[in-house]
Amino acid sequence: MTSEQHPAHQLAGPPVSGALSAVPREQPTDFRSLMSGFPTGVTVVTTCGADGIPRGMTLTSLCSVSLDPPVLLVCMRTGSPTLDAVLESGSFAVNLLHLRARTTAELFASGAPDRFDRVSWHAQAPAAGPHLLEAAHTIADCSVTAHHEVGDHVVIMGGVMAVSRLGGDQYPLLYGLCRFATWPETDDLLSYDFIS
Repeated sequence: MTSEQHPAHQLAGPPVSGALSAVPREQPTDFRSLMSGFPTGVTVVTTCGADGIPRGMTLTSLCSVSLDPPVLLVCMRTGSPTLDAVLESGSFAVNLLHLRARTTAELFASGAPDRFDRVSWHAQAPAAGPHLLEAAHTIADCSVTAHHEVGDHVVIMGGVMAVSRLGGDQYPLLYGLCRFATWPETDDLLSYDFIS
């Protein structure tokens, strides 16, 4: 089938600023390939809904937005019980996982209903969500300041209320090219500040 036969593959005129319809559809494989080539840190976002039940999910869609005030964003799948609980409670914790926390990342990506029974955590006030004590190297407690639905995900802005480091200089767990990894243990790593 040519692009003439399938109008979804045609771009009519110059792209309109902010228009998502200008992106050719039906190419999820190409997009997944693009994003798999961009390794990122791995985090588990946690919260408790109005029912008091802890919720959490693994994600790699996390980035800094602002230093003053400190704001980050996370992207969560529409229809996720964790997303619903985050929006309900208005708060969440971002647990940045260390290199030995791959099993925790896989657990919270699995949808297993007993995930919180299989990890060490606490959620005493003023925590914004359960803190994964053995899996995280750093935790940010956040309040929801805004959220926007984009396609099949919701972008959540989180005002950072507190940051806790959980001891030691632990390397972060990374994910890219469909596999987990971490930085090599070397003293040759250069330090840069890329936050703009």
